[in-house]
Amino acid sequence: MVSAFIDHRLDGVIRVISIIKRNSLQPLYCVYCNAKEVCKTVHTDVQIHEDHFGFPFHVSDVICKGKHMQNATHVLISTKDSDNNVTEYLPIKNRVQLNTFKYDFTVCISTLFGNYNNVLQFAQAIEMYKLLGVQHVVIYKTSCGPDLEKLLKHYETEGMMEIVSWPIEQFLNPSSGWNFQQHKGDVHYYGQLATLNECIYRHMYQSKYVLLNDIDEIIMPYKHDNLSSLMKYLESAHPRESVFIFESHVFPKTQFEESGKFKRAEWKNIPGVNIMEHIYREPNPKNTYNPTKMIVNPRNVLQTSVHSSLKNYGYFHRVEFHVSRMIHVREPMEVNLTKEELFVDKRIWDFEQKLIPNVDRALKLSGL
Repeated sequence: MVSAFIDHRLDGVIRVISIIKRNSLQPLYCVYCNAKEVCKTVHTDVQIHEDHFGFPFHVSDVICKGKHMQNATHVLISTKDSDNNVTEYLPIKNRVQLNTFKYDFTVCISTLFGNYNNVLQFAQAIEMYKLLGVQHVVIYKTSCGPDLEKLLKHYETEGMMEIVSWPIEQFLNPSSGWNFQQHKGDVHYYGQLATLNECIYRHMYQSKYVLLNDIDEIIMPYKHDNLSSLMKYLESAHPRESVFIFESHVFPKTQFEESGKFKRAEWKNIPGVNIMEHIYREPNPKNTYNPTKMIVNPRNVLQTSVHSSLKNYGYFHRVEFHVSRMIHVREPMEVNLTKEELFVDKRIWDFEQKLIPNVDRALKLSGL
């Protein structure tokens, strides 16, 4: 069991997001209790998400249907239909359906693990998202490097960031990749799909929109100055859509802009990639799937994968290249391309006057 939520869209059923072994299904029972500790037991409907990438364990929705569920405060999933002595009940969230939201934009960053210590790129991405109008960032953290830990504490103290502990290694052998044949392990990419789905439900009534992307990716408006203007445009042009899909474009960190104007002495000793130096964009690879990420209305999503929604109300729209696309500074995908074969894309420079001092401030307040 990961988290439990009331799903008001389905007549108030309890949805328990879980990670289940796909080939070992057995009947499961839902024990739900109210504040007076009066409990009821019902059968469940187990819905394993379809995009398991071949791994034996995968994110699943355990659906509980019964009477008076709107009064339930805690829930337990069990293999027995009798009374349970187990005390590890999950609190049930989203008990109240809200129409006003604390945040306009929340970014969900899944599965921070290993000794990841790319501090400079992390700070630049967070500060860039702030300038674009993001008020809240959620990190599902297993582990990270020591310098990044300092930066995370700063953003958490500031109130911008919510750190969700994700100790999946205590329960499973998580894979560090997405391909079972290549990376092995029990579950895809440290349980990334469980965290993305959990984040959507966690913020269903907290945030108007949820962005689903990795920390080295920035969904960047090119026709508008910020995400609010972008989404007003998209919703006006596509009123029946609730899932907006953005193309990923690789900016290889091996190619540097030639003037050196952003090779700053202040960042010399900060570990990580300086995205301001990487303005060369790879062309779209021919006959190859180009990964995408999303901005969604969380109240219209039932299940999500990494690059697209699996089940949702309404339609999806693939956002046009000239309107918005994703900046992904990383290792090159097309390793044989020369700089002359890449496109110059200086969009990130449009924000330099505010972005640079804001990054400096965040690093200083983090003690870096």
